[in-house]
Amino acid sequence: MKLAAFDIGGTALKMGVVTDGGELLEKGKQVINHSDGDQILEAMLAWITAHPACEGVAISAPGYINPHSGYIEMGGAIRKFNHFAIKDWLEERIRLPVAIENDANCVLLAERWQGKGANLSDFLVMTIGTGIGGAVFCNNKLLHGAHFRGGEFGYMLTERAGPRDVPRYTMNSTCTLRVLRNYYAEHIGKPLEEVSGEDIFDRFDAGDVVCQRLVTDFFNGLGTGLYNLVNIFDPQAILLGGGIVERPGFLTLLREHLAWFGIADTIDTVSQGNDAGLIGAVYHFNQQHRSPDGDRL
Repeated sequence: MKLAAFDIGGTALKMGVVTDGGELLEKGKQVINHSDGDQILEAMLAWITAHPACEGVAISAPGYINPHSGYIEMGGAIRKFNHFAIKDWLEERIRLPVAIENDANCVLLAERWQGKGANLSDFLVMTIGTGIGGAVFCNNKLLHGAHFRGGEFGYMLTERAGPRDVPRYTMNSTCTLRVLRNYYAEHIGKPLEEVSGEDIFDRFDAGDVVCQRLVTDFFNGLGTGLYNLVNIFDPQAILLGGGIVERPGFLTLLREHLAWFGIADTIDTVSQGNDAGLIGAVYHFNQQHRSPDGDRL
């Protein structure tokens, strides 16, 4: 069975044709302007139309998502998807079964299915990008939470909050790549779009004093959040995902900083890379649509 798989982001839509066994047969990518939900939906419909052999649709998306009904309460950066029943919307138009799950949960499912989490009963995934995402696998079960918000690690406080504007002190506001890029862009007087995380880490490696300070603060922020998670969940491992973790030497450098926190041995990177969202979405589809006597995660 072939499935049309999608990994939705605010700046790009990843698209694939994946077998229900997790083999990626074809993939594509569409740049998304200004987190435009309408552009995302049009690109998805075009991909499905161009691949008529697909018998279902599997979606990984940001936000608070009911994985059973396919209703998105909050769509992250994609405001168009707030309070949007995307599963019903698509099924009415394409007459195929659809399944959707939170993007960080899909990364975790991919690791559990085909990656480093295959033999683990208790592990976490943290995704590092424009924001901080997360997912929890506890006692051999994916944790969704009472309101499908489980694993939103980016809302953890990294320092004591002041009397106002509490979100200013969360991981999402203090130790994301966007925050890192913003600080450096302001320092050198360039627009944010002209500064990448790779640029900053390259300058860090070259000995740039400002970049060394910024990256050290970035790692200390991550370390604070990871330290909290290790002591709350007592996981066998925390697997980190996101484009920056694929940088050569990133894990070694992070572990050097985490030695201060005493948790370096617990931290690793995901194994599925940029295809994890697509693969995890397919696993979730299998869970939703397989026969009642089929094995479930």
